[in-house]
Amino acid sequence: MSTDKLPLIEMAEPTNIVIFGATGDLTKRKLMPALITMIDCGLLHPDSRIIGVVNKRSEQEWLELVRTGLQEFSPEVGMDEARWKSFSAMLKMVPGDLADDATYTGLANALETLSGHKNALFYCAIPPEWYGRTANGLHTAGLVDQSEGFRRIVIEKPFGMDLDSAKTLNRELQTYFDESQIYRIDHYLGKESVQNLLVYRFANSILEPLWNRNYIDHIQISAAETLGVEYRAKYYEHSGALRDMIQSHLMQVMTLVAMEPPVEFTDTAVRDEKMKVLRAVRRFKPEDAACQAMAAQYAAGTIDGESVPAYVSEPDVSPDSSTETFAAVRFHIDNWRWQGVPFILWTGKRMQKRVSEIVIRFRNLPFNLFDTHATPPVANAMVFRLHPDEGIFLRMNAKMPGLTTDTQRMVMRAPYAEDGTDVAEAYEILLHDVLLGDATLFSRADEVEESWEIVAPLQEAWKERVSIERYRAGSWNVPDMDDLMQGCVGGWHKPR
Repeated sequence: MSTDKLPLIEMAEPTNIVIFGATGDLTKRKLMPALITMIDCGLLHPDSRIIGVVNKRSEQEWLELVRTGLQEFSPEVGMDEARWKSFSAMLKMVPGDLADDATYTGLANALETLSGHKNALFYCAIPPEWYGRTANGLHTAGLVDQSEGFRRIVIEKPFGMDLDSAKTLNRELQTYFDESQIYRIDHYLGKESVQNLLVYRFANSILEPLWNRNYIDHIQISAAETLGVEYRAKYYEHSGALRDMIQSHLMQVMTLVAMEPPVEFTDTAVRDEKMKVLRAVRRFKPEDAACQAMAAQYAAGTIDGESVPAYVSEPDVSPDSSTETFAAVRFHIDNWRWQGVPFILWTGKRMQKRVSEIVIRFRNLPFNLFDTHATPPVANAMVFRLHPDEGIFLRMNAKMPGLTTDTQRMVMRAPYAEDGTDVAEAYEILLHDVLLGDATLFSRADEVEESWEIVAPLQEAWKERVSIERYRAGSWNVPDMDDLMQGCVGGWHKPR
């Protein structure tokens, strides 16, 4: 990413950034590219250090792994010899196994030798089953105490696989860290377009009078992908689309769409309002799994002219798997603003197009003055495109040109960052927020548990599933989706 047009904001204090899982895919693809871009943008203090906890590799091998990763996933930074020398001077490796107490003692000794500051950020780019052990090791080594500088731990989703495991994980982390030190990262909330939702809503008075059940018929929040499960098949077989996307990413976006204005723009105030939305979500009964939610799995098909296999033919997938790769859920929020307005959240792999949107579908006209004409006006819609091509699209009706009063549909487009300003990547934004201690875009323990509690009846019902509907890869032809949208003006919005 070019950085010359990215607006500069507050530089964080010097910090020791410790990465557990420093040889992993997440570190290579996301964390290191984000950190070097933050340096370029003036967001990461030059006195900061990046410490990788590495097992079974020499420091030279690890440094070479970091360098080749940057060349592959962040080629725009221009990793010549001088540039690499400057960046590698910030890198330090601590050898050790996460299961060994000596690793954490060695880390404590290494941090003690770094002079000038005592702030530390511990990033767990590791499987979730290691979160508790890592937190325990840090605590035992005296690395949680904040008397000389802040200590923060970052964990990646999934935050549990159901309500019970989420509660267990939260209690385990909170045994060693205060909740204010725990940052549950959801890269989806780091997207500029998702953050912009709050600005669209609360900095534009034109929207507030319309943002309620009196004018809105329903809301669709979607995340469609053209990719299959790729290298995540083993995880996905135990997860599925409901756990992987709806319970986390899309429900978080739903809270931003539905929340009331916070009393102030602070992490506590915003997360309190999000929590109120989750508490107001109508609870599902076991029988609702058949009428308020639907699941499907991709069959073989064609995407961009290339044949792709069925999900059950993917490596590491059981040939008789009933795991859903498409899921849709119809939520209801029982409060004054949203009573009677369905929120349909859906996500799918191997779809026709990679796109994520929020569609605000307004009610039909109370009376149609133009119903004698060939093209009756359609209900208005406001579409927030989250990716790609971020922006807002307003679908309206207008008179057709010429000697007629017939109407036609028109779309008003307002792209985001039209002036060429670069859009920051999610991990750059979120890492910077952790360094500043801003938890607005991170999930709190009660949010995580509440969202798992909401989907628990669906999980339980789908657990007994022995077969599943199929949809052709590369299409929008998902069985039962139209039934789920019944009664919603305009039906299922298939992204264009």
